[in-house]
Amino acid sequence: MTENMNSTTICDVCGKGGAKIRLVSRSYGRGETLFVIENIPLVSCPHCGESYFTADTLHEIERIKLHRQLLAEQRYVPVAVFA
Repeated sequence: MTENMNSTTICDVCGKGGAKIRLVSRSYGRGETLFVIENIPLVSCPHCGESYFTADTLHEIERIKLHRQLLAEQRYVPVAVFA
């Protein structure tokens, strides 16, 4: 499966064509250790409804998390608690 953002691909779950890659943000940790990674490619299939990260993407997420002190820029964002 290729991660070309402008094309569709075959879903690794159901095997049908037409799965799209969209970019998402995910947060890891909480409180003082909260860390956000933006623009992560997520494969979404309109046929079976599954969304998943490829193995290559998961490896890159782990690499970024491991080296986050070198790769991350500090940003201040408002945070609300759902309660």
